[in-house]
Parts: sequence; C-alpha cells; structure tokens
Amino acid sequence: MTACAIEDGTTTGDDGPAKPGPGDPAGGVAETGPTEDDPAPEAVVPAAVPAADTPAETVLPAFTLTADGAYGARLTAAPVPGADTAWYTERWTLDGPEPYAVPLPTDQPEETEAQVVPLADGRVLIRRRVAERHTFSLLYPTGPGTGELPLGAVERDALALLPPSPDGVSAYALAVGAYSTELWRVAGGAAGPEHLADLPGRCSGGVWLDRAGRLLALDREPAGGGPVKTVAVDLGRGTEMTPLLQIAPDSDDRLLLADPDSGLLLIRSDAPGHDRLGWGVLGSCLPVRFPDCLRLPDCSVEPFAVQPGQMLMPESCAVALRIDGAAGSWIGLWRPSGRRLHQLAAPGGWLAGSGVWSRDGVLKLPYADGDTACAVALLEMPAEAEFADDARGRQPSEPPVNPPVCTPVPLGQAPLVGRTVPD
Repeated sequence: MTACAIEDGTTTGDDGPAKPGPGDPAGGVAETGPTEDDPAPEAVVPAAVPAADTPAETVLPAFTLTADGAYGARLTAAPVPGADTAWYTERWTLDGPEPYAVPLPTDQPEETEAQVVPLADGRVLIRRRVAERHTFSLLYPTGPGTGELPLGAVERDALALLPPSPDGVSAYALAVGAYSTELWRVAGGAAGPEHLADLPGRCSGGVWLDRAGRLLALDREPAGGGPVKTVAVDLGRGTEMTPLLQIAPDSDDRLLLADPDSGLLLIRSDAPGHDRLGWGVLGSCLPVRFPDCLRLPDCSVEPFAVQPGQMLMPESCAVALRIDGAAGSWIGLWRPSGRRLHQLAAPGGWLAGSGVWSRDGVLKLPYADGDTACAVALLEMPAEAEFADDARGRQPSEPPVNPPVCTPVPLGQAPLVGRTVPD
C-alpha cells in the first residue's frame, strides 16, 4: 500500500481510495489530510466547575475508571505518624446518586508501582511486584475489612496492565521483550493468568475498539526497529493481528482513544512533519485531520474521554482533553465539527486525566480536595456559534473544494481480518 500524505498543499503517492472489505468487524481510517484552519482557542470557565485557587494536582499513582465509568480505583496514601507514607487501594462508586469511596487496605501497605483496575462487579484487580514475579489478586469490601482472592502470578521482568476491558470482567497485561510482546489475560479466564499470544514486535498503548472487549488496538514497533504503527488484535480469532493505522510509510502513528459507537478515533502522528494530534473515523474514506486548535504552544494535549452514543455522528462527539503546562493541568473541550478548543479550569484536586462523558453530553470529573474525599464535578460542552462555510454549504469537516490532485488512501485497504503483519 502506498501512503499519500497531504500537508500544506504538497502531495506524495498516487494510489486511489478503497473501501473496507466485506465482512470485516471494523474498517480502517483514511491515511491523512490537510491541516484545518481553526479559529483561535477560546477560554471558558462555567459555573459548574468548583473554583480552584491553585492548578489541579496530578495524583500518582493514576486513577483508573471502568469502561462505563461506574467504578474507579486508585492507590491513595494514608499518613502514618513517624513512618513513611502507607499506600492502599481505594474504590470509587460513581454510578449512584452520590459518589463515595471505599478503602480496601490489606495486611501490608502497597508499593507505589502496584497497578489497580476496577471491574464491573465492584471488585478491584491489583498487580503487585514480588521479586521477579507479578502477582494478581481481586480485592473487595467485606464488612469492616477487605477480602482478597489470589489469582496467580506471572514471572517476567516487566509487565503492565492494559486499560479496563469493556466486558467488565476481563483484564489483560503486556510483557514486552526484545523481539516480541506477550499478551496475558490475568483476570476473567478459566483459572488464573493465561498466556494468550506472543505478538511480533514491541507493543504498547492499548485502546478498545468495540463494546464486547474483543478488538484491541496496540501501538507496535517492529522487532528490528522502525516506525510505530497501530495494529488491531482480534481476541475472538486467536489474537489475529492486522494493520489498522498507517498514515505515511515512515511516520509514527499511534491511536490514543476510540469511541466504538461513532467510530471516532483520536490519533497522534508525526506524518504532517512534526508531532500532531488528529482525528479520523473508523471505516471512513475521509482523510485524517490535524486541527490547528489542538496545537497549544508549550503545552501537552492528551484526550481522555469521548462522548458515547453518537451513532453515525462522529463529528458531533464531545471530546475531553487534558492540557498540561507550566501552570499545571486544566481541561479542554472540543468537537470535530466545531473546530474550537474551549479551555476550562479543572476542579481543585482533580484526578488529572480521568473522566467520563454521559450520552447526553455531561462530563464527569472525579476529584478529591482537602474538604471532600470523593466527589464528581459536572461540565457541559459550551455552546458554539454556527460556522459559516462557503457558498456551497459544506460542513466544517468536509474536504476542501479544490483538493490537491492526490487522493488520500483510506485505511480500508488494511481491514482487520485477512492480513498479516510483517516482522
């Protein structure tokens, strides 16, 4: 497949468009496209956000939400007089009328390198490092104490949990080696941790492409070195790996976030000549777009939540982004159709980088400040003025009236089945 990159009116390549193959569980994304000319970013601070005199603090270890946002889990610190800080697991319940946190301490304090993942039944999976082994247990409240169900161990130098599976019961982990990556199911299997596959190359990331927890996107670097490309792993077909995202032959293309309902994808790539945040649609023949409004000088911008339930309307999905700069962390709200990034103050004590959208467009941000141990701030997408386009009445995300001669090659040529990935 010959890639076709378009940046500032220049083109390379000569292949034409193609459609996703019939019967594929998902299609691909168009290769790349022209940079959009966006208005200047707009700053809005709605009344729904609790006032914060200081920038929101990044909480480490990270706060993790289930795919539906019903539960969250993190390691939190309990001060111990005359001793080092003692860490323990804490589970948040967020789908009721009032959010509340349940401490899940065990007989020994946790190490800060431990990882926790909440499950849909309210239990929390914890990964601990014990010498050269990674042990896994399920924690759950039992009256005044904490119950613990050991699941087993994996003996590897390094192993990391993937984001929570949308099925709510399974948990997966990656062990990266020099030439291949082991994929493990560490919870939800028949009995203990289960080795599923040795995937060629060095894999990282982890984005779910469907609601069933079958299609997993990973960012893969070839074993011998080379550009990073996103691939799809089909857990329902024996961990079959197929190409998913390739914007240009030599570009690093990573998938950051995906919405299974609309197919909206948030992508980071250096195909435009430097690292940029862009968006595309799974299975679409339109090019990937790299909006100018998502470029903030001296700041990093990372998407963390997409509004679900927008069937066939990917451009109307509200996207929440974490913005980090010298002043701290704050919130960005954006829609592909709006071309405007709204910058808002984060609530004090925001568990930075965490949040979930409701289907009706309300963003829930978990936070814990000095006065509140467990709370959720609610944000709504600010109203946006209609963008007047040219006389032909095009929508803001449509291609230019006079596009370059080269036609972008859609990633429908890289379906999720029937392809192999070169080593």
